[in-house]
Amino acid sequence: MKQWVLLAAGLVAAARPGVAGQIAPAALADLPSADVVILGEVHDNPRHHENQAVAVAGLGPAALVFEMLTPEKAALVTPDLLADERRMAEALDWDASGWPDFAMYHPIFLAAPEARIFGAEVPRDRARAAVKDGAAATFGADAARFGLDRALAPEDLAARSEEQRLAHCNALPEDLLPGMVEAQRLRDAALARAVLDALETSGGPVAVITGTGHARRDVGLPAVLADAAPGLRILSIGQFESAPRQPAPFDLWLVTAPVDRGDPCADLAAR
Repeated sequence: MKQWVLLAAGLVAAARPGVAGQIAPAALADLPSADVVILGEVHDNPRHHENQAVAVAGLGPAALVFEMLTPEKAALVTPDLLADERRMAEALDWDASGWPDFAMYHPIFLAAPEARIFGAEVPRDRARAAVKDGAAATFGADAARFGLDRALAPEDLAARSEEQRLAHCNALPEDLLPGMVEAQRLRDAALARAVLDALETSGGPVAVITGTGHARRDVGLPAVLADAAPGLRILSIGQFESAPRQPAPFDLWLVTAPVDRGDPCADLAAR
């Protein structure tokens, strides 16, 4: 089972510098225009998905990119399937995916029924390969375009490894942390590739549904896109369950009530 609050809540995300402004949820209905709008989330927080649906309805994007779908599954989403939540979940084999309840995500699809759907999920076996062999070797062609051929500066690798350590409750072996950073870099690059494909295919704008950690301007999807496609107008939005440290590495951010999920580290501590 995925440790949503640990891997994607973005609780560590605000440790790095950036420029951001806090907004109220109501502001999501009228966001500034951009080529790419990245809508972060804590994956298991229903309120965050409600907010994303509001934002998507206001944006009216030509394409939606989901971190939760592989490209193959995204291709299964057809207009006639959208209206039936149960059939859609079954077609996507959502219950076996490990992601939170599809009922939280379905309204996002409905908020832009004409949008083309794209997927950017990195399958588990490829994430494990990135941990072992590095993001560039796992990504393959075009790795250089997305910056995967460039080693992180020692201080950046140390900072990102520390974030992985904290996000996993200090339960990971020290020598595994750099590999976990590589897996995260692979996921950001996969998102960037899907976004550029969506822009080319649909003409944009594109809205991205992803974890708040991937919405970070300093090391997440916006940073990868800035290298791969300079000149894109990118708007990054982070959602939190408590106020992040300041300044936060997002263009805009908001805070909602947390989900009562107990101690997310308890299961790991018991192993």
